[in-house]
Amino acid sequence: MDNERVREICMGLPHVAETLNWGHYLVYWAADREIGGKMFAMTDLDGTGAGVLMFHCGAERYHELLESDGVVPAPHLARAHWVMLERWDALRPREIEAELRRAHALTLEKLPQRTRTLLELVETERKRVIRDHRAARAGTGEKPAKSGAAAGRKKTATVKK
Repeated sequence: MDNERVREICMGLPHVAETLNWGHYLVYWAADREIGGKMFAMTDLDGTGAGVLMFHCGAERYHELLESDGVVPAPHLARAHWVMLERWDALRPREIEAELRRAHALTLEKLPQRTRTLLELVETERKRVIRDHRAARAGTGEKPAKSGAAAGRKKTATVKK
């Protein structure tokens, strides 16, 4: 197992985005973070960190995984039930793949309702919403376009009598 294989597994899952964060961590998101997605796994690209892979495993699996040699609580994320593999052979490749799939599923089901609603949009519409959110955050002055049910509603003025 290595970074490329982890990337192949993660990017093959539905609604996954990746970003490079903190200089050398490739972070995998269940849904794009621009629309409220959440991290479910990350790898250390240059090997300068303490471990090679970190992922969310849930409360039930957390203590079970920590019993394995080479699996430790993930720094800064352990309270959220994340573990870190100190080396690639801490778990078998099939176990790592299963854990990544589980991490993705756990994270996807805990996304906010508005994010899950966006994930149900047609891919082109979802990409437009993400692009609009990025443009708004970049300070271009563009406002994000409305999506879903909100796009069809007209604004009505209220008149005071």
